[in-house]
Parts: sequence; structure tokens; C-alpha cells
Amino acid sequence: MGKFRERFLKGEIPFDDIFDLTDEWNMSDDPAPLREYLGLTAHEEDIWVEESDEALEDFMNREKNRKIFFTDLDGTLLRDDKSLSPAMRSLLRKISAAGHPIVISTGRFTASALVQFNNLGIDPEGCYLVTCNGAQIFDIENKKFIHETSINRDTVRALFDAAERCDMHIQTYNADHVLTEHDTPELKLYCEIQKLPYIVADDVTAILEKDPPKLLAIKNDDHECVLRFYEHIRPLFEDKLDFFFSNPYYLEIVAKGTCKGEAIRRLCEHLVIPLERSVAAGDAENDISMIRAAGTGIAMANAEDAVKEAADLVTEKDNNHDGLLPILKNLFLDQ
Repeated sequence: MGKFRERFLKGEIPFDDIFDLTDEWNMSDDPAPLREYLGLTAHEEDIWVEESDEALEDFMNREKNRKIFFTDLDGTLLRDDKSLSPAMRSLLRKISAAGHPIVISTGRFTASALVQFNNLGIDPEGCYLVTCNGAQIFDIENKKFIHETSINRDTVRALFDAAERCDMHIQTYNADHVLTEHDTPELKLYCEIQKLPYIVADDVTAILEKDPPKLLAIKNDDHECVLRFYEHIRPLFEDKLDFFFSNPYYLEIVAKGTCKGEAIRRLCEHLVIPLERSVAAGDAENDISMIRAAGTGIAMANAEDAVKEAADLVTEKDNNHDGLLPILKNLFLDQ
């Protein structure tokens, strides 16, 4: 049936039901505190106790009407030089200050995405990361994972062996490092861009502390080689894994059923925000699932054609010219 907070935010019951439920709690033997019984957050309880019933109702009505913004980084939010424009930074701060959660949704490893988020200059309150193409959901403010999926180590070993046979660079991750078995130009360029340390080991599965969230196959400037590798491994592992191109040279490998779109559904459910009030923006193949899942899906002017076909809106300008700016302003601040 759900607790008061969840049902109110979904529009199933009026606010005044809180008083009937409080009376019900007073008459019951339920050992749970009233806040837990009603499903309120600690902040909502503080408003109710320190201010008034009316203040809590006003706050929860704002919560009921809030939206959530999921955005890819490279080619979407960021310019090609990996910077965020001052105008976009200012808008994101306004969106966050208005109570709308901001979610960085990326193929990047969580440690790298967190560094990039910190460089954006946005308050972490109410902000999240969807990383590894949906394999991990991280609460930035509270510094904890909300959700994780992983690839078992036997499958990791088999994929590294397949990459060896195909002369393909492949890597995976532990909490802080990129892990691989060969020191390649692909490894060095990737770690330079992502600002991540790496470990080259004889057997990555021997140094993994737990099953990893994803693998990444790379061949610099050779899409056809990556495509051949994908066509080789897909029939061998399609019952266990999903595959995405985050750019023509990066093949992302994650557990079956893992994608940015599924992460949108999970986080919206966790935050009790209706899916129709979600907005997602991206430019590459691995963004299609979240653009389709969101209430409003936005493709960049510089996006691949398949991404534009999946979207509800396409920006007039590209990522280097703040293409998202007018659409986000209209969706989050002008309504």
C-alpha cells in the first residue's frame, strides 16, 4: 500500500491524510517512530516540528512537482574541450536550487565521473551519478551507492582472453584504478583523459577485490576493428552481457539488462519522482535507452541519427554552443 509520503507524492492521497495516519499511529502499538511510520525524510520532519503543518504541506507540494534531469557528459553537457560553459554552470545551479535533482549519466567509471562532477562547480546536495552505463548509481551528497550490478570474474577472464586473440585493448576497474594486462597506447590515452591511475597485471581477475561493474574495449582510430571484436564476442556472451558504443572506438560491456534507461527508472522510483517528470539528454548510442525511458528525451544537434530518432526534442545548437540551455531553461525554470 505504501507509506504516506510515497502515496502523497504520487498523488494518490491528499495531504490531510497525514492527520488521520498520525492518529492511527498514536492508537497503535507500532514501535516505529512517527517519521518512519509516515515515510517522511528527516528534513521534512524538521519542517513539521520546527515550523508548521502548513510549511510541511507547502514543501511537500513542491516535492510533488519537482523534475529530475539526467545528462550525459561528453558531447552533451560538456564542450569538446571537456569544459562547462559559465552560462550552463549558472543554469544548472539554478535548476538544483529550485529543488530538481541533477544526475550525471555516463559510461565513465564512478571515480572519474565524480572528479568531473566536482569540476562542474555544482552543489552536491540532491545530485547523483549514473555511471558505467547504468551499472552503478551513486548518491554524491551522502557518498554511497544506491545500486550496483557487476560482471562475474569467470566472464571477465573469458573476455580478456578473447581480446588477446583479437589484438584488442580491454580493461576493467576496481574502486580506484583501471586494470588491464597490457600497457598500450589506448590505456595511456584513456587514463590521461579520465585522470585515472592504472595497474597492469598478469591476470586482472587475480587482483579484483570484487566483480567489476563493466569492461571497456578500445582501439584508437579504428572503428572497424572494434566492430569486428563486437561481432566476435556478441554471440558468445549475449545471454550474459549487453554492449554499447559510447563513441566509435569504445565498446562498453556491462551485465545483461544494464543500461542508462533502467537506471532512470530505478532512481525515479527511489526518489518517488514520476517517470514522466524526468528529462534526459545525450548524443551517443549508449544514451538511447535513457532518452526513450525519460518523460522528455533530448538529443543534441551533434548526436548520431539514431539518437535523434529516439528523442522528443533535438537542440538547435551543438554541445559547443550550449545547445541544451534554452530547452532546460524552458523545462525547469519557465514553467
